[in-house]
Amino acid sequence: MAGELNPDVAVIDIAMPELNGLEATREIKRLLPHVEVLILSGSQTEQLVRDVFASGARSYIYKTDAALQLVEAIETVSQHKPFFTSAVSEILFARFMQADGPKKSDSPGEPLTRREREIVQLLAEGQTTKEVSQYFGLSVKTVETHRAALMSKLRVHNVAQLVRYAIRNGIIEA
Repeated sequence: MAGELNPDVAVIDIAMPELNGLEATREIKRLLPHVEVLILSGSQTEQLVRDVFASGARSYIYKTDAALQLVEAIETVSQHKPFFTSAVSEILFARFMQADGPKKSDSPGEPLTRREREIVQLLAEGQTTKEVSQYFGLSVKTVETHRAALMSKLRVHNVAQLVRYAIRNGIIEA
């Protein structure tokens, strides 16, 4: 839609079917670098805040704050300035204050790659390994290998834990 409408500001939900808000933001910024993106989410972790801004978004608003701050956020990002709610500012300030210390994150291990995040999203949304393999045009065995590596990386042992990880990190919403 952004390609057709060419907006000044795109307001995107982080958890969307098929293409999550982070991937949609990356695609919008690649195709239309002048479009500012504001992301809405129901969860707020340090990792997610970092991922949102790394994707190219200018603002990240917790859904419960949207009623009070969405208009101001849109006006601010339309002027090509970032907009932070107090909750996001606290997360960023805490990271700044502990810049020399060890990283604290809700997600174990290294951050997920784009492909890993896509696979987690599809699996957490209930897609089977076969369906994921068809979606990416990969063999079932390749997706099984990716899935096993992902679960090991995230230190989860079953799909329920993978879904919990996806919800906590804003990849999908409950």
